[in-house]
Amino acid sequence: MTPCMTTGCCLTEHLCLTPEETETQGENLARILKPGSVVALRGGLGAGKTCFVKGIARGLGIPECITSPTYTIICEYRTENNIPFYHMDVYRLNGDEGFESTGALELMNGNGITVIEWSERIQNSIPSDAIIVEIEIAETNCRIIRVNNVTILL
Repeated sequence: MTPCMTTGCCLTEHLCLTPEETETQGENLARILKPGSVVALRGGLGAGKTCFVKGIARGLGIPECITSPTYTIICEYRTENNIPFYHMDVYRLNGDEGFESTGALELMNGNGITVIEWSERIQNSIPSDAIIVEIEIAETNCRIIRVNNVTILL
């Protein structure tokens, strides 16, 4: 198993050859998420972070179409069990201070499920027990997904 870019170790690693496979990995992860869960997504532009979030949303029973909240920063949805699902995109924020000024820390520390795109930009705000998902572009339409802090195989 290849070490992750930031932590040096991986619990799971998956090769996805299509966007649908990337979504399926997100859907699989959704099975273990519960209120208070934080998923920190990392990866370059076009890596498939939003595609992965679409799968998580589908796995949580969210019927709305998921798009990247790059300009709105935070989108809130409700799971089929009426649990808040916060989809955050912190690309446009100026680090942890900018993140804190949005009120996102309060949401993240509440009873919802939080997924953060571009989480590497707010390192100090990510809880130590967050599930870290790194998505790497291996070649055209091929992604390597590495998941840390998860005790089950996806």
